Amino acid sequence: MTGKEQASLAWREGMIPVSTRFDDPYFSLAGGLEETRHVFLTGNDLPARLTPGFHVAELGFGTGLNLLALHLCAPGVPLRYTTFEGFPMTAAEMARAHQAFPQAAAVAAPLVHAWGQGARSFTFHAIAVTVIEGDVRQTLPTWEGAADAWFLDGFSPAKNPEMWNDDLMAQVARHTAPGGSFATYTAAGHVRRALTAAGFQVERRAGFGTKRHMSAGRFGGRT
Repeated sequence: MTGKEQASLAWREGMIPVSTRFDDPYFSLAGGLEETRHVFLTGNDLPARLTPGFHVAELGFGTGLNLLALHLCAPGVPLRYTTFEGFPMTAAEMARAHQAFPQAAAVAAPLVHAWGQGARSFTFHAIAVTVIEGDVRQTLPTWEGAADAWFLDGFSPAKNPEMWNDDLMAQVARHTAPGGSFATYTAAGHVRRALTAAGFQVERRAGFGTKRHMSAGRFGGRT
């Protein structure tokens, strides 16, 4: 991955973006918002754990759908959200993708506006958002934050292996607060092993839709 290149997209059914670089859709064809809730929110025990200042970090910002879902699950709670994105889409592409989810699209205007203005640090409703663009293998190691929960949402490990290698999963652990958590749609064995080696207590859980399994876990403090 090289930094600050634009997303390269094709569209299914007019509103489902597919990365032509990785040959992978940005969200589930069976219901992206529901998958986000199942995998990233429930997988991290959210919204139950949310308190003011709670810090969510994410690998793979994409359309911003996970951010929209986080706001919808706890509107008005002041949170922090740091997300890493290697190939950002345009504001127009983002807005087009949101049309697949009317509930998300209804609250997305501040995000699309900020994005279109070139802002990468902005407030979305009550959430303080920072988007870090570039190759995450370079940007995450230099990040000074620590997340209470991680949304690991890169493209498929089979198609974007750099996003899931052992070194990067170790960096995720190094940037996780004690007792913090992660969730991801993938149950790939090498990803689960890397996260376990980095210090997470990893569980394989029921996946969303046609995906049999997903992964989630808590950080035990070992790096």
